[in-house]
Amino acid sequence: MDTLQIMGTRLKTLRKERRIYQREMGDLLGVTLGHYQKIEHGDVNISALTLCTLARYFEVSADYLLGLSEERNP
Repeated sequence: MDTLQIMGTRLKTLRKERRIYQREMGDLLGVTLGHYQKIEHGDVNISALTLCTLARYFEVSADYLLGLSEERNP
């Protein structure tokens, strides 16, 4: 599994744990629902700023989102 797919899978898991809709995540990031769905599917690369926003929002490390660490908390 490549980095984008790992990140997408982890984002989906974190989002579902918080019971948040994809549309809400799109709104948080300022992107369309379709674009956010592509992020979760691993089809779209995101900027470093977006990565930081997601890590802060879910209270996990960027390394965790990228699949570089199994530890959620920084």
